[in-house]
Amino acid sequence: MEAVSALDADARDRLYAACADAITKAGAAREALFLARLALLLMEQVGNEARCRAALDEALHQLPLPSLSAS
Repeated sequence: MEAVSALDADARDRLYAACADAITKAGAAREALFLARLALLLMEQVGNEARCRAALDEALHQLPLPSLSAS
């Protein structure tokens, strides 16, 4: 999938930390709902259904299996 604009490494790290913090604040019971809502809001910003579907496919394809250290 072709990126519209890439984030620099520092911005990516800041956003990763902010995302992780927001997931923690949402709580385990609402984590999936939060992530689905976040994804939809970001897809609205992209504004292109085909690009969003490609991103969903890519994310699912690159999804790692949980590690034992994650539990």
